[in-house]
Amino acid sequence: MAGIVALTGATGFIGGALCQPLAQAGWRVRALVRQNRGDTLAGKIEWIRGDLNDVAALHQLMANADAVIHCAGAVRGRSLEAFERINVHGSERLLRTAQAESHCARFLFISSLAAREPTLSWYATSKRHAEEVLQQQSGALALTIFRPTAVYGPGDRELSPLFRLLRLGWLPVPGNQQARLTLLHVHDLITAVLRWLDSSFPATGTFELHDGRTGGYSWQTIAAIAARVQGRPVRLLHLPPTGLNLAAAVNLHLARWLGYQPMLTPGKLRELRHPDWICDNGALAAALDWRPSIDLEYAMRKGLNG
Repeated sequence: MAGIVALTGATGFIGGALCQPLAQAGWRVRALVRQNRGDTLAGKIEWIRGDLNDVAALHQLMANADAVIHCAGAVRGRSLEAFERINVHGSERLLRTAQAESHCARFLFISSLAAREPTLSWYATSKRHAEEVLQQQSGALALTIFRPTAVYGPGDRELSPLFRLLRLGWLPVPGNQQARLTLLHVHDLITAVLRWLDSSFPATGTFELHDGRTGGYSWQTIAAIAARVQGRPVRLLHLPPTGLNLAAAVNLHLARWLGYQPMLTPGKLRELRHPDWICDNGALAAALDWRPSIDLEYAMRKGLNG
């Protein structure tokens, strides 16, 4: 199957990483962006200027589209309302536009594993709420929800500081060093999206995605992998809880005063300190015959971690 795919979040990490593979796979990509772009990959990408609040732009984005890949979302914010305005209400507006275009048959929402724990943060709450709204209103439109864990790779800005510190021989630990976390390379997420697009029948439902490492990673395991790859010790740097809590609270206060969207907040700290981010690829593997191919050690050895 190939045709027109409507893409949001094309200037972000995941959406941006999807543009070229989609075009190379034969899809015509129509991407929603806030500012006009000049590059079109030999005419295979059409840039639609607008955002999730712009109904006219959304209709232009969706005209004759066969599928939607919804990557856009807020990852920073100083209130629950700031997250919900984009992650919930923007997603709902996009879904309704897709339904108004009868040509569209399938809708993929790139959510987050954080949605599994909605009480941890405003971000997690908004992602879960967005999932629920889309599920309640999807109607006859085939809806698929991907819940990837922490995604990294070339172009990532969120985890790249962590990898830079690893190369310097340090791994900051914000909570219990025995906590279990999972990772996913952006290449494997792209592969899953392409399989979803190419499937004869869309795999509907909610699916977790990670790199396939059984039991995930502990902070100690990550340090050991980096030490093995780099050939020198990597030390765990335990961050004091009191200092982190104070920094997050002050940052949120300053964000509200100065008007910026903060990343470090008390909610983000609760996400980072959560003891169990282990997830399961079984459902997606059964639905799409998808298997991840890049684990952390391979990515670090090949320089694929960004």
